[in-house]
Amino acid sequence: MTAEYQVHGDVAVIAMNNPPVNGLGYETRVGITQGLEKANADPAVKAIVLTGAGKAFSGGADIREFNSPKAMQEPILLSVITAVENSQKPVVAAVHTVAMGGGLELALGAHYRIAAPGAKVALPEVKLGLIPGAGGTVRLPRVLGVETALNMIVKGDPVNSELLAGLPGQKLFDKLAASPESLLDEALAFANEVAAKHAEGSALPLVRHLPCKHPNGDAYFQFARNMIAGMAKNFPAPLKCVDAVENATKYKFDDALAREREIFINLMQTPECKALRHIFAAERAASKIPDVGSEVKPREIKTVAVIGAGTMGGGIAMNFLNAGIPVTILETKQEAINRGVEVMSKNYESQVKRGKLKQDKYEQRMSLLKTTLNYEDIKDADLVIEAVFEEMGVKEAVFKKLDEVMKPGAILASNTSTLDVDQIAAFTKRPQDVVGMHFFSPANVMKLLEVVRGAKTAKDVLATVMAIAKKIRKTAVVSGVCDGFIGNRMIEQYSRQAGFLLEEGATPQQVDKAVERFGFAMGPFRMGDLAGNDIGWAIRKRRYVEKPDMKYSKTADLLCELGRFGQKTGAGWYDYKPGKRDAIPSKLVEDMVAKHRQDQGITPRKIGDQEIVERLVYSLVNEGARILEDGIASKASDIDMVYLTGYGFPIWRGGPMKYADQVGLFNVAESMKRFARNPNDDAQFWQPAPLLAKLVAEGKTFN
Repeated sequence: MTAEYQVHGDVAVIAMNNPPVNGLGYETRVGITQGLEKANADPAVKAIVLTGAGKAFSGGADIREFNSPKAMQEPILLSVITAVENSQKPVVAAVHTVAMGGGLELALGAHYRIAAPGAKVALPEVKLGLIPGAGGTVRLPRVLGVETALNMIVKGDPVNSELLAGLPGQKLFDKLAASPESLLDEALAFANEVAAKHAEGSALPLVRHLPCKHPNGDAYFQFARNMIAGMAKNFPAPLKCVDAVENATKYKFDDALAREREIFINLMQTPECKALRHIFAAERAASKIPDVGSEVKPREIKTVAVIGAGTMGGGIAMNFLNAGIPVTILETKQEAINRGVEVMSKNYESQVKRGKLKQDKYEQRMSLLKTTLNYEDIKDADLVIEAVFEEMGVKEAVFKKLDEVMKPGAILASNTSTLDVDQIAAFTKRPQDVVGMHFFSPANVMKLLEVVRGAKTAKDVLATVMAIAKKIRKTAVVSGVCDGFIGNRMIEQYSRQAGFLLEEGATPQQVDKAVERFGFAMGPFRMGDLAGNDIGWAIRKRRYVEKPDMKYSKTADLLCELGRFGQKTGAGWYDYKPGKRDAIPSKLVEDMVAKHRQDQGITPRKIGDQEIVERLVYSLVNEGARILEDGIASKASDIDMVYLTGYGFPIWRGGPMKYADQVGLFNVAESMKRFARNPNDDAQFWQPAPLLAKLVAEGKTFN
């Protein structure tokens, strides 16, 4: 049973025990209700303490039960809370560490609540595209007041128990314990106290009986809706939170509860909720590598070296400094070191100015940084990350030197974005210690880390890199070795389609606006200008030699021949004014594209936004399916995490593979067949990948 029952004197203690966060799974729910029955039937028991064993009171729903029959098997959480409310003996919830979602809703059903200081309290359902579904929107306003409760429910962020306990007039916590260690003893004493108070049979207090009103309800809820509508336009749940809390002020308790449940169930079916729940599970799944279990122990990483003090090297170093890990940056020239350190300092100073970082923290981080021009000074580092120019000859020189100087067991990582990690590993006599760690620019900001597993990369190296990624707050996704890995291999197809659309009649701004309306942070042409169009040009030149049959639009090459590399040169697909990033449509680019169409004998046609979005997004999907087939990614959700955290794919759509599932893979494949008939596109590319065709035939999905 995942709820333990013990009697301490006159008090029964029911402790949820379902690690890691005492999720309210079916067995736990049964354990609580059975414990309540037992305590109520025992004449020696005068009161009940409900708490959580280990490191949480309860984190809410058990994610392992999501989408399984057990999630809805009685007793569901609503029934458990009813059983708590109906207990004839007082129930004291002893809250510590974490009380979130259903865990907080359960505590709100108790007659009394005592909290340990430092407990994180939240109703985070909105982050999964839902509202609380077991009374949270109806009970929390009764104990904290309407405005405080609505703020908590709409944001979904955790708040410290002592902060809530200090609010004037709050009725969430009856007592705050002196410390987490004394919580149980204080809860037992408090339970004895309330048992004595109700010994004569006086009614036990229930949150449902507290009033719930706002003095200017209509005006306040309208104001809340106006505020939230602007911030949450692609997410239905935040506005539904307002509806549910307003219902709590206007209807009888049980009617408001029924309406909350109805909203909750309707939201469960929305594509946005399905996407957000998918992301929640995908993020956790990304850290699990099929053949690297918990028995594989990570190596210890106490110090890190970074080769290269450029934009990437400096950004990579900042991640480790932020986590309190000492870093040594190695460069070939002192001027390069000075430039790099200055950029890092300015980054930190800007955070201090904006109030995002305290001055002493900034000083502490910079004190962990050392610089050197000598490989001897990094020989004892546990992890070294190379962030030098993206050219195999340069990488070869660095890795041969690292192989010579680094201590045995040091992990040698390359920040390459496209090059062959197996070839890089072969420059050393220790290929088992070599791994790809592909950070995304700006490396100190972007969440994604592609971890590239070479043919000989040791399992403990992978385990170490995944653990260190968590420490530096990155979402790490494992990729196999291929040109471009997961993200850049797919983005190449996306960029090719953008080029074809241009040739066929679209303008850069039309393509960008269409995908930005779909939800991308930035369209392909604005993205090219930001990253530097010369980067794509270098890759295409390599492709023309390696894959002469691969078809590209020549427009991007013509642009680069004009020296229009993007924001860094003040001109790319768009024009830019000095010191500004606003993309201004360019007459010169328009004329260049028109002349190119003429030279190619292409008659421009009007292209709709839907076609633009489908060709760009489905190109990602088709290449993603091939990546899965090739074993480069182990699961479709990993591809989604790459695109959500590294490429600005809209969160509410769940990633390209999840989006394809929601559109229906049959419909996606039919569109691909239509695109293959377009004489100006690449018919061969649009043949649905064998995995996609197989899933369509079997009526299955990627996820």
